[in-house]
Amino acid sequence: MSKKNISYGSKIKNEITTLNYSSSEKISLLSGFIRNNGYLQNNKLYLTTENDKISTMIQNTINNLYEINTKVTKKENINLFKTKLNLLEIEEKIDFILQDIGYYNKTNEYLEIPSTYITGSNEEIRSYLRGVFLSSGSINDPTSSYHLEFTINQKNEAVFIQRLLNIFDLNAKILNRDKGYMIYIKESEKICDFLKIVGASNSVLYYENIRIYHEEKNKTNRLNNCEQANVDKVILTATKQLEQIKKIEEKMSIDLLDEKLKEVIIYRKKYPEVSLKELSEIISLETGKTITKSGLNHRLRKIKELADRLI
Repeated sequence: MSKKNISYGSKIKNEITTLNYSSSEKISLLSGFIRNNGYLQNNKLYLTTENDKISTMIQNTINNLYEINTKVTKKENINLFKTKLNLLEIEEKIDFILQDIGYYNKTNEYLEIPSTYITGSNEEIRSYLRGVFLSSGSINDPTSSYHLEFTINQKNEAVFIQRLLNIFDLNAKILNRDKGYMIYIKESEKICDFLKIVGASNSVLYYENIRIYHEEKNKTNRLNNCEQANVDKVILTATKQLEQIKKIEEKMSIDLLDEKLKEVIIYRKKYPEVSLKELSEIISLETGKTITKSGLNHRLRKIKELADRLI
């Protein structure tokens, strides 16, 4: 995968592979990854990933923890347009590994949710979620939309992961799909919190910058819309006032009006596009006689009443 074409989700996953982990955190991460990725066949445990860095990290973690050698080969992807899969093959200490990561109990029976010690602390929960995200998570680039999801096969596992996410108040929800379950988060702040939880600091900075840009852009659009609405309101009001003035001029001489009303008529016709506040300031400045917005509005009401009386 070329660097210029790497997806935002892949960048996050790559960042997660560079973090430092304690032994218990490594076990928790492996548990989250293998429970949602691994499959057993012919007395071997197989894991798959398109991401080379994830493949290398999982291979090294297993080799170091359990002192074995795993085999990695390239495999054609079902989708021929996608990158080839890395196939990790484990054939040593399989039962021991699966018991250690909370996949099996002591009698090698599958556990519908992992053993309690796998997620016994906040740091272990974070690592379990890292493993789940590396194996079955995806996230949209925030420039397009806000969406984080996990595709999970087993119902109990999906409910368990949702519960872990919501320990951190992420408001994760579940949808039942034809093939398994989708856990998803749509709120931008919650997705950003998830990135902080899994320790993807660089990805958080990028996400926050895009999110803030969108918020500012939306805020500007709202202000522009509000400003345009105010302009439209000013124009509508001024148009009605000019129609009232025209009616008065057609029916009678404005010289018959008192000086205050004549003054308002003259200035409204001279400045048809300004607001009431601006008109009051103009009249005050040009005549040297202070008139407030309220006072101007009072005179305009009198003009309206006069226009309404004229047939």
